[in-house]
Amino acid sequence: MRKTRKCAFCGKEFTCNSGSQRYCSEHCAEAAKAQRKKKQQDFLKAVQPVIDIASQEYLTFSKAAILMGCSRQYVYKLVNEGKLPASRISSRMAFVRKADIEKMLAGNPYHRVLPGTPTNKPCKTSSSLSSRKDKNQIDESPMRLVEPLEYISGEDVMATYKVKKSWLYVSAKRNNIPVCKIAGKNYYSRKHMDALFGVSAEIEALTEWLTTNEAESLYSTTKESLRTQAYRRHIPTKREYGKTYYSKKHLDDIFRPDLKASDAYYTTAEAAEKYGMTKSNICVIVKTNNLTKVKVGVQNLIVKEELDRIMASRLAQFGAYRLQ
Repeated sequence: MRKTRKCAFCGKEFTCNSGSQRYCSEHCAEAAKAQRKKKQQDFLKAVQPVIDIASQEYLTFSKAAILMGCSRQYVYKLVNEGKLPASRISSRMAFVRKADIEKMLAGNPYHRVLPGTPTNKPCKTSSSLSSRKDKNQIDESPMRLVEPLEYISGEDVMATYKVKKSWLYVSAKRNNIPVCKIAGKNYYSRKHMDALFGVSAEIEALTEWLTTNEAESLYSTTKESLRTQAYRRHIPTKREYGKTYYSKKHLDDIFRPDLKASDAYYTTAEAAEKYGMTKSNICVIVKTNNLTKVKVGVQNLIVKEELDRIMASRLAQFGAYRLQ
């Protein structure tokens, strides 16, 4: 009885003529040989950059990443943080020494830190044990004088700062907020939450708040202008359930709706429409005659009495408000 076996390349069963036959046909044997040759070439192609790097002293960031087995962006990060020295030759070329990479790795050995293991604990020496003065100095070290944090539960955070549960988790993780877990509940540092969500004694004392749409309609402005003014003028804002609120008191001080409603002032557009001139002409007249103007948001308010007097003198002198 002839022995049957599976082809090592295509997997089909065939009747072998000898005990060393592995392939069903010459075609499978040639294909298997070509496959082995391709694997060898791919291996050499992958190993060749590492072999070339081993003989080089100065490496580009890409080659340094290959040598360290990390991404090129991580090499940039190490250089930016000052952990890995690099030399810039031109605006588009920088090099890293292989010796500096080995020195960086040798200077940062791996130490496993178990949970609950104290770190940076000052060791006790014979002199510190024998001297009462040294012992008092150890007790008064900055490690012992850390201010204890006040923690509040997640439910209190959501109720106080008007944030959603998902936003609370994401913000706490993104900003490294101190968190402690007690009986399955998360408790967050009140001090860090105040700094993160902008709640302070001044904001808590404010009672009138405006949404973005209300502020747009009331002050005739845009969302972009509101955000710019809030950033530049440090206007108190708060965020509740996905909506941004602005302090009405601080917005009134900037946009001055009382002055806009007063009959004692012109806006540039109103003055230009009244005297049949362009806004640029009005601005030139105000600047030339040093007229009083009040900056309200992005608009300039001009005193009516002063502008009317100047326009009356121009009409009497030239016979028209605008020179031809």
